[in-house]
Amino acid sequence: MKLILVTSILEFEKEICQLFKKSEIEVYSSNDVQGHKFYSATNIQDNWFSAQRDTYNSKLYFSFALEEKIDTMLHYIEEFNKEKTTTNPIKAVVVDIEKYI
Repeated sequence: MKLILVTSILEFEKEICQLFKKSEIEVYSSNDVQGHKFYSATNIQDNWFSAQRDTYNSKLYFSFALEEKIDTMLHYIEEFNKEKTTTNPIKAVVVDIEKYI
């Protein structure tokens, strides 16, 4: 049993749900989150403040699943990111679960 955490911009919500389904991960949770990205200005005249921050409407998904299903999900995420040309790829992390009830 492992825990997968997936983040993406809100625009990819339908695609993420399809990836979970294709991976046969039938139970997962999600939550709306705000993503932030800082950019530092190379020229002080480019920005009145020292750094610029962009905010994105994002979504966090998580599920406890078998390792095989998570490996499949990671494969689909890699394929998706290769096909979509975006500055906001889907990101995922997998955490080992030592104990669970």
